[in-house]
Amino acid sequence: MGTHSHHHDYNFNERYEFAGKAKMFSIIAVVLGVAAVAIGLLSGDHVTVERTYANLLLMGYYFTCVCAAGAFFVALQYVTQSAWSAGLVRIPQAMASTLPIAALLLVVIVGLGLSTHNLYHHWHGEGLLDHNSPNYDPIIEGKSAYLNVPFFLSRQVIFLGVYSIFAVILAKLSYKEDLEGGLASYKKSFKLSAIFLVIFGFTTPIWAFDTIMSLEAHWFSTMFGWYNFAAMWVSGICCITIIVVVLKKAGYMNWVNENHLHDLGKLMFGFSIFWTYVWFAQFMLIWYSNIPEETVYFYKRWEPEYKPWFWLSIIINFVSPLLILVDRDAKRKQNVMLFVAILLLAGHWLDYYIMVMPGTVAEHRGFGIIEIGTALGFLGLFIFLVMSKLSKQALVPKNHPFLDESLHHQI
Repeated sequence: MGTHSHHHDYNFNERYEFAGKAKMFSIIAVVLGVAAVAIGLLSGDHVTVERTYANLLLMGYYFTCVCAAGAFFVALQYVTQSAWSAGLVRIPQAMASTLPIAALLLVVIVGLGLSTHNLYHHWHGEGLLDHNSPNYDPIIEGKSAYLNVPFFLSRQVIFLGVYSIFAVILAKLSYKEDLEGGLASYKKSFKLSAIFLVIFGFTTPIWAFDTIMSLEAHWFSTMFGWYNFAAMWVSGICCITIIVVVLKKAGYMNWVNENHLHDLGKLMFGFSIFWTYVWFAQFMLIWYSNIPEETVYFYKRWEPEYKPWFWLSIIINFVSPLLILVDRDAKRKQNVMLFVAILLLAGHWLDYYIMVMPGTVAEHRGFGIIEIGTALGFLGLFIFLVMSKLSKQALVPKNHPFLDESLHHQI
């Protein structure tokens, strides 16, 4: 593979330096997050402790989803042989490389949620399977072959372990390509990506069923997995967009132009619409069928403490991107894209909040130092790990076979 020596304007050995305010912010955010979680867990109040665990699950799942979306993005670019993204692929690679840490954190949170403080009490509670117990639940007994602690934790470990292995190998092959050139690493990446996408596609809905849907084990929706996948994908695209814009504003990645931003904007716009389609289909079918055991899920979310957030989630995650990003020019402006990406990340936090809280803390939900602190802590951890990873390699895969095409990308 020849080097692209005719592009004198670009420094293909450019590296991001993770220091100064960005590093300081991420460390302070992590410290504040740890403090907020400690305050919650050591409060001695049963409801507060439960709220803290619920927030840890929410953010642990969100963090893992975003890193998994990075791995999915990288694999998708290989399999579709997309050229436009070659110049910015280092960013989702850094997110993918962080997946093992995020996955480990989530497994620990889920494990603690099962053992010390029972987040999954709807199916893992006292006497649910005992015919002589007043808590006996025939529906849970019917699901017990699938919803039992050993099998549940095994699935978490296997799914997240497999995702992490593929994510790390794909990132390493790209770095190897920088050193060796040629097409060997690219061809390997193509094959591995195809395998990964099949595994990921079939297991992501199951992972969402386990981690989030089983918080309310009586209820079931076959659309829940795709609804979660859409949220994960939009959030991942938002993170990539934010990092691209922030790096460009800091003077890096001058080979990424408004055309690349436009493509990210189209993905953000299109999949926000897809997220809404799945959200509406799930809501509409349950409301229309009016089967009591199905409607119970939405009935809880129409209680006074959740209803305003329920509708606000739709406004942020659907109406905002629809109205702002429908315009071609808006998708090409850094500040507009940065604003929408941050707004959507906050919106999907709210979306996960509405998924997690009614099944765990129910009417005892609160909003304060625990929610803000936990979110801030995980945000700091994400920034610290992803940007540290990003600073370890050159910002452009200089021997990528489609790099030349990416540099001349125009739409």
